[in-house]
Amino acid sequence: MIRVAFIGLGVMGYPMAGHLVRAGHDVTVFNRTAVKADHWVTEYGGRRAASPAQAASEAEIVFACVGRDDDVRAVTLGDSGAFSTMRPGAVFVDHTTASATLARELDVAARGKGLGFIDAPVSGGEQGAKNGQLTVMCGGSEQSYARVEPVLSAYAKRCRLLGEAGAGQLTKMVNQICIAGLVQALSEGLSFARAAGLDPEAVVDVVSKGAAQSWQMDNRHKTMLSGQFDHGFAVEWMRKDLGICFDEAARNGAELAVTRMVDGYYAEVEAMGGRRWDTSSLFARQEKLRRSKA
Repeated sequence: MIRVAFIGLGVMGYPMAGHLVRAGHDVTVFNRTAVKADHWVTEYGGRRAASPAQAASEAEIVFACVGRDDDVRAVTLGDSGAFSTMRPGAVFVDHTTASATLARELDVAARGKGLGFIDAPVSGGEQGAKNGQLTVMCGGSEQSYARVEPVLSAYAKRCRLLGEAGAGQLTKMVNQICIAGLVQALSEGLSFARAAGLDPEAVVDVVSKGAAQSWQMDNRHKTMLSGQFDHGFAVEWMRKDLGICFDEAARNGAELAVTRMVDGYYAEVEAMGGRRWDTSSLFARQEKLRRSKA
């Protein structure tokens, strides 16, 4: 058992922090909306802190899972940020999907205070968080990673150090780029099956046993075909992540033509009222186009 803090109890952070309690760790939490932190304490035990600084003051490892780069800066470098009270030798682990530039910035700031820093974005969605089956992509020093890896196992099915600070975020960008293309391809395939008069469920049953198989196909085709999108990873957050990818591509020269096209399709989904729909809602756009041509 070690003392840890968890900052940010959203869709992902709430169950992740719960897994740390179940693994036997002493957990203090902070959430911007205090009532949610109170609910978490009622469910799991532990303690609620009034600020990131208070949550981090006794912790050996501080975890965070918030929204955007500015949110991460606020909970680390802000007036009541965690870096102001963390003890030398403690490690900050950022599970937020943020920019690699921010990860490098925070790594430098942490080193200046005698702290460790790991950027550790996750993949697996809400269900992966609830089931403790997330994939964690890490960047930072080998020493800091070695300290946090055993604790991450509370909610990770796969965890790997991929390089220096920022490498975790860059790997998450690869993940999001791949997902964008996969979901659009699956949307087109399912819509094509309907247009061709096939039974899409039967088609998926066959092709999912071959080279076309993917997590998206296995876990999203049923809800896509039934038009259910009020779950999962929201379109607005995917577009945030893709924006990070485009910013990084502008620096490293990578060509993201298909990803930019899919981001434009997500903009159309938002215009359809799907800002909070799951990313698989690309299928709703695809079906709208098919029906308009029928």
